Amino acid sequence: MEVILIVAVAKPNNGIGKNNDLLWRLPGDMKFFREQTTGFPVITGRKNYESIPEKFRPLPNRDNIVITRQEINYADAFVCGSLQEGIDLAKQKNSEKIFIIGGGQIYKQCLDLGLINKMLITWVEADIEADVFFPEFDSKKWNLLFEKKNDPDEKNPYTYTFTEYILK
Repeated sequence: MEVILIVAVAKPNNGIGKNNDLLWRLPGDMKFFREQTTGFPVITGRKNYESIPEKFRPLPNRDNIVITRQEINYADAFVCGSLQEGIDLAKQKNSEKIFIIGGGQIYKQCLDLGLINKMLITWVEADIEADVFFPEFDSKKWNLLFEKKNDPDEKNPYTYTFTEYILK
């Protein structure tokens, strides 16, 4: 089973969010995210889950698993007290893939604890102020398998590159 981290990260500062929101509107990246995660369990932290506009919560056609230590119930989402508990629950869904969708603390835990075996990172060439950041990762532990650059267009204001890394 693949446990996959998926994220869009600003170059050069590794920003991923500000004021509990995305840093940009990139329909091309949102389409990629939807195509990759639909049909599979997604695991997210509470703050990240609550940052998703209500009309899109829970993310459709995906088991939404929210990690929090708080006593909270969400309609149509599972709540777990730890990342490992969330991954264990997702594994019970008999899915070939599990996606970790954020936020910053969840990404850091996944990398620090070695809980993932693949990363799908969209590198966005945008120097935008952020208050949540993607953690540095040891590139010596990861092989870059795929890279596809996308130039700006009328809907996507920044250059962005889809990348796929697998654990060595």
